[in-house]
Amino acid sequence: MSLIINTNVMALNAQRNLAGTNLKLGRALEKLSSGLRINRAADDAAGLAISEKMRSQIRGMRQGSRNAQDGISMIQTAEGAMSEVHELLQRMRELAVQAGNSTLSTQDRTAIGAEIQSLKTEIDNIANRVTFNGLSLLTGALATLNNGTGTAAVGTALATGATAVISAVDVSEAKPGATYTLTRVGGAGAGTALRLSNDLDSILIDVTADATIGADGTMILNFNGGGHSLKLTLSGAAGKTAANVYDDLNGLTVVTAAGAGGATFRVGADVGQDISVTFTDIRTTNLGGGTKISTIVTDDQNVSTITKANTLLGSIDTAVVEVSAQRAKLGAAQNQMEAAVNSLGVVVENLSASESRIRDADIAQVSSELTARQIMQQAGVAVLSQANSTSQNVLRLLQQ
Repeated sequence: MSLIINTNVMALNAQRNLAGTNLKLGRALEKLSSGLRINRAADDAAGLAISEKMRSQIRGMRQGSRNAQDGISMIQTAEGAMSEVHELLQRMRELAVQAGNSTLSTQDRTAIGAEIQSLKTEIDNIANRVTFNGLSLLTGALATLNNGTGTAAVGTALATGATAVISAVDVSEAKPGATYTLTRVGGAGAGTALRLSNDLDSILIDVTADATIGADGTMILNFNGGGHSLKLTLSGAAGKTAANVYDDLNGLTVVTAAGAGGATFRVGADVGQDISVTFTDIRTTNLGGGTKISTIVTDDQNVSTITKANTLLGSIDTAVVEVSAQRAKLGAAQNQMEAAVNSLGVVVENLSASESRIRDADIAQVSSELTARQIMQQAGVAVLSQANSTSQNVLRLLQQ
């Protein structure tokens, strides 16, 4: 065996093994401190990819559960108001039955008619008053539509400068059945503001005159205020200025219409995992079948004769059935969403358990590993100390 002093191979070997031990000890400490088996992609590349997909599903489902709970609150708001509408209809029916009796005087019938008229007004008030987060639930206007008859409907071409078109008109928060007019403040070619107005309100927005349709070929104009909201999206004609756009839009109109009153609740983690609910218009203009209550109850003479009382009674009976049917639909939808919340909870629990098995550290195993690495580290330091001292044996050969 040769004795050398320039290269201590045994010390190098001990250093290499000690470095490996220190690395593994550090990983064990990291797992214990974080509670995770996978702290970086290098720990388990495949496991990381699988667990991240599971995490996406888990978080999406949890949000879907919260969406469903919000939907339940929305339904309960509408159904609670419709319960009161039922009470009012029942009282109206009771009065109509009373008015079918020949023992009543003209004054009696007028008094009954006045109460019926006030009840009819309150039904309309309830329908107009009940909202959820600013959304009208009982007027059929939950989904306001652009009816396409306005001159600023989707596809309207803008003439000034390079060609551009109105690619989208978002009226989801606008008033239904309204005609909105766009007017350039100061007239064509003047000013940098555009006004949106209907018969009751106007909304003004300002954009600097040198603003242009962006490089991606789009410009979005947002009008918000007074309970109205309208968003126009223009596409094409990159480089077209705001002044050009305002000239094009000056005098154009957007006509809205009430939608079906439908609402969609995303109760899952992916597209298509939705529950749709329809909120019907329960104003008296929409209740009563062929003869609407609003048509019959126009003044306090609505039960001035037995014939009128009979007509009103038939209309109210139909209205009661209509409101009952809508309440039943809302109740069924609420039960459906409650079932969705329960099922989502089960799936989230099982997915979380699966994700935990992949991602989380087994503390008992890691703590045992930590103990072993600590012992190996101490042994490695001791061995390195011995290896460093072996070269001193050469001194014995040099002693005289």
